[in-house]
Amino acid sequence: MADEKDIISDVYDTAKSGGAEGLYDKWASDYDADTAAKGFRLPGIAAGFAARHIPLGSGPILDAGAGTGQVGSCLQILGYDQITGIDISEAMLAEALRTGAYEAVKRQVLGEELSFADNIFSGVICVGSFGVGHAPPSSLFELLRLTKPGSPFIFNVVENTWVEQGFPDVMDAIDAAGTWEFVEKSEAFCPYTNGEEDLLTRVFVYRAL
Repeated sequence: MADEKDIISDVYDTAKSGGAEGLYDKWASDYDADTAAKGFRLPGIAAGFAARHIPLGSGPILDAGAGTGQVGSCLQILGYDQITGIDISEAMLAEALRTGAYEAVKRQVLGEELSFADNIFSGVICVGSFGVGHAPPSSLFELLRLTKPGSPFIFNVVENTWVEQGFPDVMDAIDAAGTWEFVEKSEAFCPYTNGEEDLLTRVFVYRAL
């Protein structure tokens, strides 16, 4: 197991220097244990928002930035299937596939063009991928492209840095284009129950138009 005291800081420091993919490849086998030790609750919260807005049996769901498959595992317990996972790390995706929750997994890079047709997912979830040095805010355009009109797009941002990262500008541009509508957002909360008290996040739900 990695040193959970410092692992989150290490992730962001490494990501800032452009080494996120390699770090996640190395971290994959210990990721679930390390994040569990810190009380990581974001995947369960994201699955709760999904259950609120995605009817069972409505069609395929995309878990973007799936990592080891924690969100997909929660969704499977809640009765969802037809889940596709994408991530930058092949090692993380191998762990996700072992959960049995995913119909398919594929290495894709958020911030680049994704190899899916328009409007094919009945729900898109992207949590844990928009921190500093991770997926850029421009990823929102591409993920929204994949979301069926009328279907939810659920994601989180880091409260402490989302403005300097440029998320408000991108979200305002999507508002102006009229390609989504706001549904709800959470209060800011810490995604960990054991440490990292200064790291706050917020979940947003939009509906594709």
